[in-house]
Amino acid sequence: MRESNARFEVVRPLLPSALAAHVKPGPVDEQGWSLLAPNGAAAAKLRQLQPRLEEALRQHGWQVSAIRVKVQSA
Repeated sequence: MRESNARFEVVRPLLPSALAAHVKPGPVDEQGWSLLAPNGAAAAKLRQLQPRLEEALRQHGWQVSAIRVKVQSA
């Protein structure tokens, strides 16, 4: 979970503040890293930002295979 939180600290400044308040870091595994969105609209915005987030992670030295966006169930 530490790695996930560290990645989130890199991408958080790139998120709109209203969105960043609701997005949570998810697990990191061999297929990539997950971001957890509270609803479909937030997930759609994260998917739009995905290339920018992946590039920021690469610039900070993270190996990025994929960022998965998941809607967090209630």
